[in-house]
Amino acid sequence: MYASHGFLRSDIGDVDVLYHDGVFHLFHLVLPNHDFIAHAVSNDGLSWRRVKNALYVGEPGAWDDDMLWTMHVSPDPYQPGRWRMFYTGLSRHEYGRVQRVGLATSTDLLNWNRVDGEGYPLEVSSSYYESSVDEGRRWVSFRDPFFYQDPESGRRMLIASARVNTGPLVRRGCVCVADEVSPGNFEFKPPLHQPRIYDDVEVPNLLQINGRYFLLGSIREDTKVHYWYADELDGPYLNFFDNVLLPSGNYAARGCQFGDQWLLFNFFTKQENHFGKDITKKLLPPPKHLVTDSTGRLRLKSYGGFDALVQHQCTVSIPDKLERLFDNPLAYSKGSQEEMHLGCPSGYEAFLLPNDFESFRLRAQIGLEGSGKCGMVLRVNAHGDGYYLSLDLFKGVAQLRAWGVNGPAESEHAFTYEQLQAGYFVSRDEGPWDLEVLAHGMYLEVSINGYVILSLVDDAYGDGKLGFYTESAQIVLRHMSVEKLYPPEQEEPSGPMYTSITTQPPPDMVPTDLIDGQPEKKRIE
Repeated sequence: MYASHGFLRSDIGDVDVLYHDGVFHLFHLVLPNHDFIAHAVSNDGLSWRRVKNALYVGEPGAWDDDMLWTMHVSPDPYQPGRWRMFYTGLSRHEYGRVQRVGLATSTDLLNWNRVDGEGYPLEVSSSYYESSVDEGRRWVSFRDPFFYQDPESGRRMLIASARVNTGPLVRRGCVCVADEVSPGNFEFKPPLHQPRIYDDVEVPNLLQINGRYFLLGSIREDTKVHYWYADELDGPYLNFFDNVLLPSGNYAARGCQFGDQWLLFNFFTKQENHFGKDITKKLLPPPKHLVTDSTGRLRLKSYGGFDALVQHQCTVSIPDKLERLFDNPLAYSKGSQEEMHLGCPSGYEAFLLPNDFESFRLRAQIGLEGSGKCGMVLRVNAHGDGYYLSLDLFKGVAQLRAWGVNGPAESEHAFTYEQLQAGYFVSRDEGPWDLEVLAHGMYLEVSINGYVILSLVDDAYGDGKLGFYTESAQIVLRHMSVEKLYPPEQEEPSGPMYTSITTQPPPDMVPTDLIDGQPEKKRIE
């Protein structure tokens, strides 16, 4: 987990991540001022250390002396060994109403120099796009640049968030494109994609995965990350019946090539209360693997970097010794080491594993017997306060809630019941379903049948019991294991680069007759 720090409110903004020579380089905005682009590095994509800031706003009178917005870093196709950062800038003279795209270069990813002149900054073309403050919404949209070089044709393209100059006012959002025909010489083309329904398509990415082109964009109307696909570079770009890549709260996603794989990074917006005032806090959660499934849809898988954080692995083997949270006399647990049946014909019951869990990864195959309700409890205490994961396995809906006591029990407001996030998956008629639940500090993630469904950040409950609940239902669990993870490390202000690996491992979990301990995995140093 990574976040900006500062007095009162200080947030990370849009992010861009580059993997080079075994190091992840994170470039991000700092909100609310937007006055510089920060730079952080990581060995594992999980723990980050700030290094020299990449770029500051221009001197008074410069075209970018007001704010800096989203950037993209990529290799210079004309000068090997050099890097280019396209970035968005705004001018104080124009009250920030005109967005332009500038360029900075570097030979080491650490020291950056603006390119003055030589065709920069770029201004959006009036041939296809709104280009004057007298049009549309009275400001010029041309931001969030992304440079793409097609591996098939060699075509070099700069895409960005812009707006066409005709059509309904809040439906003009599009992904504009300009071909780089020579160094710094761009020719604007018609939009690469125009959904014709959104006000803007923010932070666009263009990726080629398994021979298909995928266009990613963040939509303000529902604050989700969407995607479209095409078999040809110029489109047309289509969408599946569900083209939401990340659920609500996740935004401004950017792809990062990681060897022969793709990772997806984004920020997550979390609600907080400071000095009695509700504010939003933006954080960088762990990345996910971008893959395609058998139907060609773009999907997300849990990040493999968590494998290096496994401290202790255990399997559940004796079902009749699971603790019961609500002491429901109708509840029962039975079965064997290979297969456990947990049920409660009337009312709730939660079946808890021994020991408290803070950071963990649980994997199990779950089946539902009957037509009742089921799910999981995470980090619950003896009163049942904690996270409740509702699983509608037939409709394909997963919902995570924070549910517990809220202050003195003197009124109808004595409890909190907060819906944190909902996600959807294509269900199977009869199951079973492969379930993976991961908690790493404030980060919570749920995968169904191998694909990430929920991804969020919350700190209402830090540790507690872990288990499954049923309500007028029976579930069957197979191949269940729990891995205790090393907790997240805090960023250090100085010193050598580090990873999430701790130098002194925490104590092993207490062995019980319910848990069969497995040999501790060797850590990757």
